[in-house]
Order: sequence, then C-alpha cells, then structure tokens
Amino acid sequence: MNNKQKKTLLNIYTDPALKNIKWTSVKSLIVALNGIIEQGNGSRVRIVIEGMSVNIHTPHPGNELKPYQVRAIRKLLKDQGIEE
Repeated sequence: MNNKQKKTLLNIYTDPALKNIKWTSVKSLIVALNGIIEQGNGSRVRIVIEGMSVNIHTPHPGNELKPYQVRAIRKLLKDQGIEE
C-alpha cells in the first residue's frame, strides 16, 4: 500500500465520516488490499474483500462518496480486520 492509499484508509476511518473522499482513491485502496470491484447495473458496484462484500452506488455526478457509503466501506474493512 502506498502513502496515498494509507491516507485514504485513514480518511475512511475518520469519524464522523468525511464527505470529500474520492471514489477513485477508494478504488485504488480496494485493489491494493487485493479486493475486487464488480460493476453491476447502472452505477451499482459490489466491493469484495476476502469473500465479504458490500454494495454501493458509485457517486455521480461528482466523484466524492457520501458519508453513508464511507460508513459501509468502513464496516467492510473492519469486518475483515483491516485497521487504520
């Protein structure tokens, strides 16, 4: 994991959830953690890490995740034992 991905992980664990985390940064982090991002219908995506998954919609029209999306990703990471 590079420094930018580590910063993204720290941002995901910030409470309350931040409103300015970019989707592209989260995608990079998921890939670095050997996770998979599966494209669904429309803007729906499934993030899979070690057999556990979460479904979210990609942010649009902007590129920044909403707080509820950040909390969902944080829960997935916590459930997998991935800490800040």
